[in-house]
Amino acid sequence: MAVLAIDAGGTRIKLGVVEVGKVTARAVLDAHSEAGLEPQLPRIADALRQISPPNPVGIGMAFPSLVDNASGRVTRDSGKYRDAMELDLNAWAKAEFGLPFAIENDARMATIGEWRFGAAKGFDDVLMFTLGTGIGTGVITGGRVLRGKHGQAGCLGGHTIVEINGHRCPCGAVGCAEAESSTQVLPDLIREDARFRLSALRDANILDYAAVFAAAEKGDPLAVAVKTRSLDIWAALTVSLIHAFDPEIVVFGGGILSAGETVLEPIRRRVERDAWMPWGKVKIVRGTLGDDAALLACEWLVESRTESSYEIAFA
Repeated sequence: MAVLAIDAGGTRIKLGVVEVGKVTARAVLDAHSEAGLEPQLPRIADALRQISPPNPVGIGMAFPSLVDNASGRVTRDSGKYRDAMELDLNAWAKAEFGLPFAIENDARMATIGEWRFGAAKGFDDVLMFTLGTGIGTGVITGGRVLRGKHGQAGCLGGHTIVEINGHRCPCGAVGCAEAESSTQVLPDLIREDARFRLSALRDANILDYAAVFAAAEKGDPLAVAVKTRSLDIWAALTVSLIHAFDPEIVVFGGGILSAGETVLEPIRRRVERDAWMPWGKVKIVRGTLGDDAALLACEWLVESRTESSYEIAFA
């Protein structure tokens, strides 16, 4: 049973065919998310047709905002694909392919993918972070996907406030973890620091965490400060969400995790020091599926929708 899968990122739209827990075909499109989702739908449909097997059973989409997966509609403008709330994606899928459609928040989808097929397979209580352009989270609790009554539960961890006098977040709040330590805000955080004019980061072609970590290894004072502060934020956020959701395992994914243990080991130390875990020790690991996590989750999502058995917890 094959499913057509869409992971609508802010920079790239990743497409795939998923069958029995494997991505059997792929395509990638430039997102042009600032132009909205509607102009991209014909391109998505054309690309899916080129990779589609003869008889797919449905279409699943991972989307970077809050969604109502029961109705298949986007419920919040996150600054990407700003027209998405006005679109009837169920009607689009039916008109283009004659197939049922299912949609879910992208970080939650990555979590489902790692839970069903990746680093968290075999665990019933999972917390996942996606550290990249933004900071996304997802939660599995008692073997069920945590969504909540309005679809917000577990996926807004990046909007936990970590600095009460901090930067304005795209969500409207001040001091969210995403506004203080994500890739999208990193260049501004670096350039506004008085040390920037004397820093090696001034000569970096791209101001991302790879550049920060590399400069920090050479002792650049600004890079060391940015690295330390970001790790502190991610570690504090991890402790807070462990307290909130009581996971057995915490999985980290996203582009920043290309640094591997540079990110994970300081977080483990902070969790061991600060988290209340009288039952034992939570595992903290890197995801194993990369960009495939959300695509693979589309198969589970479509099957759940088709069988009318969404795993809605605490609704």
